[in-house]
Amino acid sequence: MDTAFQDIRHGLRTLVKSPGFTAVASLILALGIGANTAIFSLIDGVMLRSLPVVNPNGLVILQWRARHMSFNGEYSSFSDCGESGISGPSGCSFPLPIFRHIRSQTNAFSGVSAFAGPAALNLSGKGPATMVQGEIVSGDYFSTLDVNAAVGRTLGPNDDSPSASPVAVLSYAYWKSAFGGSRAVLGHTILLNNIPFTIVGVAERSFTNLSPGKAQDLWLPIAMLPRLNIDWGHDIDGLTNWWLVIIARLKPGVSLDQAQTAASLVFRNEVLDAGKTFSQVSEPKIFLTRAQEGLVGERGTLSKMLCFLMVAVGVILLIACANVAGLLLSRGRARQKEIAVRLALGAGRTRIVRQLLTESILLSVLGGVCGIVFAYWGVHAITALVTAGSSGHFPYVLRPDYRVLSFALGVSVATGILFGLAPALRSVRVDLAPTLKENTSSLSGNAARVGRFHLGDALVVAQVALSVLVLVAAGLVMRTLENLRNINPGFDTRNILIFEVDPTLLGYKDAQIENLYNELRQRLAALPGVASVTYASDALLDGGRWTETIHFEDQPQKGGVEANMLAVGPEFFTTMHIPILQGRMFTSADFDQASAAERAQKQDTNARSSSRALNASGAAVPIRVLVNKAFVEQYYPKENPLGKLIVKGGGSGSSGGAFGNHYDIAKIWEIVGVVADTKYDSLRRMIVPIVYVPLTSGGCYFELRTATDPRTLASAVRSAASEVDSSLPLSHVSTQ
Repeated sequence: MDTAFQDIRHGLRTLVKSPGFTAVASLILALGIGANTAIFSLIDGVMLRSLPVVNPNGLVILQWRARHMSFNGEYSSFSDCGESGISGPSGCSFPLPIFRHIRSQTNAFSGVSAFAGPAALNLSGKGPATMVQGEIVSGDYFSTLDVNAAVGRTLGPNDDSPSASPVAVLSYAYWKSAFGGSRAVLGHTILLNNIPFTIVGVAERSFTNLSPGKAQDLWLPIAMLPRLNIDWGHDIDGLTNWWLVIIARLKPGVSLDQAQTAASLVFRNEVLDAGKTFSQVSEPKIFLTRAQEGLVGERGTLSKMLCFLMVAVGVILLIACANVAGLLLSRGRARQKEIAVRLALGAGRTRIVRQLLTESILLSVLGGVCGIVFAYWGVHAITALVTAGSSGHFPYVLRPDYRVLSFALGVSVATGILFGLAPALRSVRVDLAPTLKENTSSLSGNAARVGRFHLGDALVVAQVALSVLVLVAAGLVMRTLENLRNINPGFDTRNILIFEVDPTLLGYKDAQIENLYNELRQRLAALPGVASVTYASDALLDGGRWTETIHFEDQPQKGGVEANMLAVGPEFFTTMHIPILQGRMFTSADFDQASAAERAQKQDTNARSSSRALNASGAAVPIRVLVNKAFVEQYYPKENPLGKLIVKGGGSGSSGGAFGNHYDIAKIWEIVGVVADTKYDSLRRMIVPIVYVPLTSGGCYFELRTATDPRTLASAVRSAASEVDSSLPLSHVSTQ
C-alpha cells in the first residue's frame, strides 16, 4: 500500500512538471471518455434502468398467443409490449371482461391490474385549455405496483366504478409544472373533455412511467373512460374490444410456470366460450414475461441509434488512446536517461513499468473527470437533437447514478492501461551503458533506431485506419441525410405551419365540427402573412398512416386490397401545392354531399330507407373522392379512372347488383379526379396509392401556407383559435 501511495505521489509530481503535456493529453482523453460516458448515460436511461416500482422482478406482463384466430372486433395497441418472438397471432391487449376474470379466478398473483393509453385529453378549468396525457388504469393499479402518493392518495378499487365520482391522480412532474407543487391542488376540480374530475392525489416522485418513454400527466379509472368520448373508449365491456394491458405481481413462492398455467386456463375458458375469436384447434394460451423485459414502450425507436453511436464513440476513444500513446512514446524517449539511471541504481523493471502505468492511469482519471463535464453537455445536446421540432420533452429519466459513474471510472482506468502499457514496456527496454553515455539530444534522435519494434509506426497506422473508418461512416451518414433532403416529397414543404385540434374531445358533433373548421379557416386566412389554410386527418410526413380495405366494382376478382386513405378539407391540394392531373378537385358540393351521407349512415345503420343516402333508383349515392397517380397506375393502368366506383369494407355477393344495396356495411366512392404523387407518412417509404376523401368529422391537422417564416405566426394563430373557442387547445404546433 505504501508503495502504491509513493507511485501516486511521484506520478502527480511528474504530471505537474509537464503542464503542457498533461493538458493536451487530458483534453484528448476527456473528449473520448466524455463521448462514451454520454452515450452510455443515454443507453442507461433508455434501455437499462429498472422500472420505478418496488420489487420490479415480481411484476409480469400477460401476453396471449394462438396457432390462428378469426378476429372480428377492435384491437388497440399502445406500443407497450415488444415482439413476442413467436410465430402465429400474439399480443398483449385484452378485453376488459377477460382481465376481470383473470383477476378474480387466478390465485397465483398477489395483485392484478390493467392499463391503457395514455390518451390525449382536453384539460380546462385551470387557466387556458391545454392538452394532457391521461393513462387509463384499474382501481388496483397503484396497489399492485406498490406505488404510494406524495400528496393525498392514489386510486383505489372504489374509484373504478361507474357510479363513483370522477377522480384523478397527478404525476409528480405535472403537479410541479402545472400547479407549482401546491398542496392546495387536493380537492381541486379540473375539466377533462368537459367532464369534471376531482384531484385526489399526486403519485410519488420516483414513479415517472411504467412503459419506457411513455410519460403521462395523470391517471384516471377505467370506469370513467366512456364519459371521456375517446374514439377507442366505447364499448369497453365487450369481448370484441381488445385494448387493455394486464400486469400482475407474483405471489411469494409461485413460479412463473405455475402462474402461467393458471392464467392460461382462465384465458382459454373465456375466449373459447366467447365464440368466434378462437377455436379448440387454435390452442389459445397465456405466457408471462417479466415486466422489465416485456414492457418496451418507446425505447425501440432509439435503441438502434444508440448502439450505432456507442460503436462510433468507441472508435473515437481508440483514436484518442492511440494519440496519447504516441505522446507518451515521444515523452518516454526524453525520459530514457532518467529510466536508465533508475535501472542502474537497482530499480526493477516491473516497478518502473508499474510507476509509468500509475502515471497513465492518473492522466486518464484526470481526463475522465473532465470527460464527465463533456458527457453531460453531450447528453443535453443529443436529447435536444432528438426532441427538435416536437413540443414534448425527452421521455426518459437521465440522471447520474452509480452505473454511469462506475462506467466512467472503469473506462478511465481501462483507457489508462490501454494507452500506457505499451509505452511503459517500450521505455524499460534500454541498453544501460550506451544510454548513460549519450546526452539527451542524441537519445531523442537515435531512439527510433534502437528498438526492433517500431511502436510509433504501428500507432500511426492504427490512427489512420480508425480515422478512415470514422470518416467513411460519417460520409455515409451525411450521404443518407443528403439523399433524404433531396427526395421530392411531392408537395412544397416550405413555409407551412401545422397544428392539431380535436373538437370531439369536447363533445362537438359532426355539424358543429364543420362550422368550427370553417370559422377557423376564415379567421386564420385573414391573418397577415397567411396565404391559404386547409386541414387533413393526418399531416403529411408526420409518421401517421390510415389504411382501409377496399373493393373494386368492375374488378370483383381482385377481392379486397389495402388502400392508404387521407381525409382532407377544402383547398388542401392548392395549399400543399399538389397539382391536379386529371378530372377536378373537391368542391363545396362534394363536402356537403359527404356530410349528408355520413349523417344518414349514422341515423340509420341500414340506410336503405334514407333519401339522403340513396338515389332515385334505390342505389347508394357514392361519395366523390380523388386518387393519386400511383393508385391509377396500380389499379387502372390502361383505363380512365374517372367515374370508377370503389367501396370501403363490405363487398359484393348479394342480389342487389354490385354494391347498390350494401350501404349498411360499406361506403361507396366515385373517383372524380387524379392528383400527383406525394410521400405519405415518411420520406423513406416509397410512393403508395392514396385515396383522398372529404373530411367531414373528427380531429384534424390544420396546415397554413405562409408568405413569411411560419414560426413568427404561432402566437397569432393561437390567439385566433382562442377567439373561436377558448376551450379548444392547439397541440403539436410545428413547421413542416
